[in-house]
Amino acid sequence: MRVLGINALFHDPAAALVVDGHTVAAAEEERFSRRKHGKRPVPFAAWELPVKAAAWCLSEAGLRPQDIDAVAYSFDPDLAKPAVDMGLDDPWDPLRLTYAREAPSFLCDALPGLEREKVHFVAHHLAHAASSAFAAPGAEHSSALVVDGRGESTSHLAGRRRGGVVEPLASQQLPHSLGLVYEELTAHLGFLRSSDEYKVMALASYGKPRMAAELARYVHSTGDGGFVAKNVPWESFAPPAEPGRGWSQEHADLAASAQKCLEDTLLDMARWLHGRTHDKVLTMAGGVALNCVANARIAAEGPFSRVWVQPAAGDAGTALGGALALASRGGDVTEPMAGADLGRRWSDEELRRWLTDAAVPFEQPDDVAETVAQALADDAIVAWFQGRAEYGPRALGHRSLLAHPGRAANLERLNDVKGREQFRPVAPMVLEERAPEIFDGPLPSPYMLFVHQVRPAWLDRIPAVVHTDGTARIQTVSSAKEPLVARMLAAFERLTGLPVVVNTSLNTAGRPMVDDPRDALECFGSSPVDLLAIGPYVVRRADFFRRPDESAPAAAAGVPRGEAA
Repeated sequence: MRVLGINALFHDPAAALVVDGHTVAAAEEERFSRRKHGKRPVPFAAWELPVKAAAWCLSEAGLRPQDIDAVAYSFDPDLAKPAVDMGLDDPWDPLRLTYAREAPSFLCDALPGLEREKVHFVAHHLAHAASSAFAAPGAEHSSALVVDGRGESTSHLAGRRRGGVVEPLASQQLPHSLGLVYEELTAHLGFLRSSDEYKVMALASYGKPRMAAELARYVHSTGDGGFVAKNVPWESFAPPAEPGRGWSQEHADLAASAQKCLEDTLLDMARWLHGRTHDKVLTMAGGVALNCVANARIAAEGPFSRVWVQPAAGDAGTALGGALALASRGGDVTEPMAGADLGRRWSDEELRRWLTDAAVPFEQPDDVAETVAQALADDAIVAWFQGRAEYGPRALGHRSLLAHPGRAANLERLNDVKGREQFRPVAPMVLEERAPEIFDGPLPSPYMLFVHQVRPAWLDRIPAVVHTDGTARIQTVSSAKEPLVARMLAAFERLTGLPVVVNTSLNTAGRPMVDDPRDALECFGSSPVDLLAIGPYVVRRADFFRRPDESAPAAAAGVPRGEAA
């Protein structure tokens, strides 16, 4: 079967294509539109579809809309209830549901040639569950835990996968929602809700959970697979923070307290689920599954032997999950994800044309990995644009900003480059085989979805990537799957003795991650990055901004800088 998955209703619109059980392509609309998260999660925007992402997925496979066997839309309006009946303050929710019911018609208009009867609604949390249970390796018999803000009428699903079927075992009816409670806290702390929740997680490391016992009156598990989470009187714990005005210790303590309540609740839910399934493997999805601190605690203290989290755990991942669910339902044997690099890519020749058409001075070294390693050893900040773009919010060695981890000042330096808050951490990437001697936690960790304790001997050696609580959110790199990144890491260690490089997303605050070559050049030109490694080519800042009357040094590898097309 050829199945196109669509997520559109709430936020992070995305498309994914599954052919004969194999994931061919997946991308978020924000990477094409350059609007962070694609759109705001309001009813008035519910009609907007990931048109560009869907068109690209089809073109990547050489397909037309009429070639598709089925389209999965990751929300089923027949399962929804009126917002007032669910205790939600959302007076415009009927408009959202109207748009959901008309989504098949909208899709046919957006993708001419698509037949309406091929569009199928897939329950939102089932799509989340399928995105993890069917995509995880070795998960034919596994448990699935989905926690987010909201679906049709629930905010949580616990289930198990048995072969080609995901069987629901428990759910939590709205208005109780761990995701919505965390969103409310995000807004209370002066951040943008349904966008900046990861900032709350980072801020929590600076606080003490001294309010957790009192907060647990409003947020706790119920022992039956569900939980209580609603009507938290945030102002009774700490005054609201003004956006852009910074935070106080009281705010950090509230964040730490809420984080602890979230972790305790999730851990209880995981234990309940294991008691029903006795599986060894737990797969996770939903926006709350992007909370890597909670994930690490579930892995460390929970009853499952292995925890696997969908790298596109937020709503974008339901595009893939919906497609996998329909493919499995149609009889296809679904394949696990080989990696998160499922987005757009360009050949070396195409990249060369981009650079020459833009009259950008560039060179082609013998080995871009060695050149980048030397630049990093010299304390340069490097924009790294290689291969297919990542699906999901994490930069995993394809659209990254890299730096030297041994210079503590590089944390502040990178946050300045990106224009973001100084309490935000950056992450280390490390070769898979070297990780155990440096970090303690779930390994391997290729998707940067767990936190790890940095071993004492390394705390002072890689200070730029050590968070205030002594942890790091690591990405392990497999030499077999990521040979170019692995070669760069090995070269950097030869030069510095450090097997770790700083890795953060290639973007600036409020902007989606860089996706195409134009984005890369715009980001490089507008921020103080020293070197752009784009395919086999490098662009140096000194050359990029050289005045016409200044002479340039000879180009490497016989490729003149700024050579005309």
